[in-house]
Amino acid sequence: MSMPAGPDTGPVEGVDTSHFLDDELVWCELRRSAAVRGRPGLFLDRDGVIVREVGYLHTPREAELIPGAAEIIRAANAADVPVIVVTNQAGIGRGIFGWADFDATQARIHDLLARDGAEIDAVYACPHIPGGHAPYGHDTHPARKPNPGMIHRGIDALAIDVGRSWIVGDRMGDMIAGHAGGLRGGLLVDSGIGTTVRDAAGPAPESPFDMRVVASIADAAGIVAEMVD
Repeated sequence: MSMPAGPDTGPVEGVDTSHFLDDELVWCELRRSAAVRGRPGLFLDRDGVIVREVGYLHTPREAELIPGAAEIIRAANAADVPVIVVTNQAGIGRGIFGWADFDATQARIHDLLARDGAEIDAVYACPHIPGGHAPYGHDTHPARKPNPGMIHRGIDALAIDVGRSWIVGDRMGDMIAGHAGGLRGGLLVDSGIGTTVRDAAGPAPESPFDMRVVASIADAAGIVAEMVD
């Protein structure tokens, strides 16, 4: 088992140097930023939304796309809507796996999507968690959802049109992060953690944030169309 990277920022040992940790030790990966700047964005949680929830996914062979994920991402690509993954990775903060494991698994996900003609534009991953191993132990790190720090990174990097952007997630924390980040709305899917988190308080009913509950990411075709109308 590989252990988390140390406190130094920049390239991670054993990981492609096009990926880096920023000064808050958040994984940042931009894949095709020039083509999609200034557009509304589709923010996606990863586990339970793009790939099946297995609990601390960190081995490539366990990565399995959720039906419809590639199709929705491909549709966003065709509409020049950037697809931005924002994922909490508590397993790194807890020392269960390291950044090299995350990188290998993420590379597998990129490969699976590419086989169906789909491409992710950016990936942000936050390892911070209350009680985590140093240097990842934070009670409420601004990048850890439900805080919007990863969303803000994507907005800044790609000059996202925030008011027309959406998030898809399987936890109420994803919806809260989207609301706090100023997004138009969010789809709460049942394909991951699902109904076990419905008791969590979400954005206030009077909020302009449009939250909808759906079965899976396959139901996101409508919001992709809305973003480009």
